[in-house]
Amino acid sequence: MLSQALASQAGAGGTGPLAGALPWSFFGRLALDVICVAALIRGVYFRNYRRADLFLTFFSFNLCIFLLTFLLNGVQMSLGAAFGLFAVFSILRYRTEGMSVNDMTYLFLVIALGLLMAVSGVGWIGLAVIGAAMVLCTALLESNVLGRREQARAVRYDRIELLGRDRRQELIADLAQRTGLEIKRVDVRDIDLLRDCAHLTVYYTDGRDRR
Repeated sequence: MLSQALASQAGAGGTGPLAGALPWSFFGRLALDVICVAALIRGVYFRNYRRADLFLTFFSFNLCIFLLTFLLNGVQMSLGAAFGLFAVFSILRYRTEGMSVNDMTYLFLVIALGLLMAVSGVGWIGLAVIGAAMVLCTALLESNVLGRREQARAVRYDRIELLGRDRRQELIADLAQRTGLEIKRVDVRDIDLLRDCAHLTVYYTDGRDRR
């Protein structure tokens, strides 16, 4: 009798999925979400960048978004509104942080995973396929299968006599010797004649072994 009364009171007092006991689908979605994020961050991100300082950010962001979106979905909040809300939160939080484009990309990937795993209605197989597709596509793009990835870096350079187009190969050779990078091309951003230096953007391929 007491259990029936409590159940009826919980059913009358709330309408979301957390009003009573948590449904079994919650635990299944959460487990699938954690597996996908772990594969993405530990298996792809860490393997390529060897950085563990953002693990807390990635996992906590994903978990908070999953939990809050699951709850908000019970009050009939649209998928677009939920995604817009958390995207705004992430931008406001990290607008002054020195996050690279790659780190920000992974941040939005974990946001998307948490959002999809919480509210998508495609079924268990569909969720597994979506999660696996996101992880595999990211791993493929991070690999050298489609071609060696070209990266960019800003450089302040002092030998402005090598900036002429007829001496571009000398410039690349000098930069490669100084930086140890496999430089493919160089763009001159600006030249400071007062300080006898120039600001360049060098484009290079990452030749590190990523095993």
